[in-house]
Amino acid sequence: MDPAPNNLMCTLDSVEATRALGATIAEAARQGDTIALRGDLGAGKTSLTQGFVRARLGDVEVTSPTFTLVQTYGAQDQEIWHVDLYRIEDKAELEELGLEDAFDIALVLIEWPERMEADLPDNRLDILLEHDNAGGRRAVLTLRGNWAERRLDLKL
Repeated sequence: MDPAPNNLMCTLDSVEATRALGATIAEAARQGDTIALRGDLGAGKTSLTQGFVRARLGDVEVTSPTFTLVQTYGAQDQEIWHVDLYRIEDKAELEELGLEDAFDIALVLIEWPERMEADLPDNRLDILLEHDNAGGRRAVLTLRGNWAERRLDLKL
């Protein structure tokens, strides 16, 4: 079955391919964009973020903010927030992170976005990373809001 009109799908056969997808998305991303990264542990969410951040800022170390919850990169005119909500258990914890402000001014990549599903911006790119039957990974990109208008910018 073909993906829905606002969905794109690609096969990722390595960590490098996952990082390359992140770099491709970084080229189309704009300040104020939100990218919601979904998938099981080990699906490649942090690898995709590494490719994204390095494409925008150069060779910087990018690690999962599992314990810090938020890691920021860059400067004010090109700020990237890498958010990991895996350990969030209560909606009140989200308010302390300051994400609402970041949604307006920064590029925000969120791992485990289902922890704040109702509060995610309508204009966003959802990426589901999942293991496929061939031992690789598959990425399903769902283009929401203004991302659907920029579909061709993704060059996948």
